[in-house]
Amino acid sequence: MQTFSIAIVPGDGIGREVTHPAFEIARQAAFDDGAKLEEATYDWSSDYFLQHGRMMPSDALDTLRPHAAILLGAVGHPEIPDNVTLNGLLLPIRRTFDQFANVRPAVLYQGVDSPLKGLSPGDVDLVVVRENTEGEYAQAGGFVHEFQEQEVAVQTSVFTRHGVERIIRYAFDLARRRNKKRRVTSITKSNAQGFSMVLWDRVFQQVAAEYGDIETESLLVDAAAMNFVRRPQTFDVVVASNLFGDILSDLSAMVTGSIGLAASANLDPSRRFPSMFEPVHGSAPDIAGKGIANPLAAIFSVAMMLEHLQLPVAAARVDRAVRSVLAEGRARTPDLGGSSSTAEVINAVRTALTEPCA
Repeated sequence: MQTFSIAIVPGDGIGREVTHPAFEIARQAAFDDGAKLEEATYDWSSDYFLQHGRMMPSDALDTLRPHAAILLGAVGHPEIPDNVTLNGLLLPIRRTFDQFANVRPAVLYQGVDSPLKGLSPGDVDLVVVRENTEGEYAQAGGFVHEFQEQEVAVQTSVFTRHGVERIIRYAFDLARRRNKKRRVTSITKSNAQGFSMVLWDRVFQQVAAEYGDIETESLLVDAAAMNFVRRPQTFDVVVASNLFGDILSDLSAMVTGSIGLAASANLDPSRRFPSMFEPVHGSAPDIAGKGIANPLAAIFSVAMMLEHLQLPVAAARVDRAVRSVLAEGRARTPDLGGSSSTAEVINAVRTALTEPCA
């Protein structure tokens, strides 16, 4: 039996409520597919920061390196600035392990209502591919005269041809694998950002010329935000920079019903390093501890993890189980208009996982 070691970092807030149950569902599906998932849990979080002055120990990245994958719950605490929590845990993992492709699907599932009128289940099935290691989040810059009246902050975006080309090429390859609308939409702002986005546009055009079977379009980010609302059903694969992809993927999650359904993968496609999987919803301190967090984004995330581990049968079973629970509609958390608890939804997915395929 093939064995995979999975690093689990539950993190903060509702991450601590949904991560381990999602992993247990993945473990059961993997076992049925002839594989074994072993867990190693690391309690690195905002609580760790409050005790030690840092989000994770100095050797944390070396500790994570040997694992096959990383499952992250959430990061964020109301008493700690977000730049501290993110730069202390999430972003170093993404950069150190060259997880340059952030993949965020958005699907309007059967049994889920979109806040937009006129959309039916299946109408929206898109994925935002976000550059994940440079761009606007490169953390290049600094302060001058910090905390004084004449304080200056310099934040520099970093766009390399290597970084831009590989994420755009990944998006085209994904459009081929999905084989749906076979369209890649590039998100730009080259009318105002005359260097970084001009490079982005130029590389997009050059790569697109190698994929004659894939339809393309290029949208300014403001037009893209409008069209995510006006015509979300026309999108297939959307490729964007770190900042633009971050914003648009949250918008796509809401268009398809709830950020509680939004999964993501931080991928090193070369498989030199472990990739990381996480729900998009964050730590949600307003509902943490109430037992009403939606666990389905975490469960969809472990389905993506199983797919990356090349366990497609297990991944498909988990995905099918969640879709079944959504379509049935009896177990749903408040964000989806229901009154079920986190535990009730988890149990419903476990039950669906054991049911024979139709």
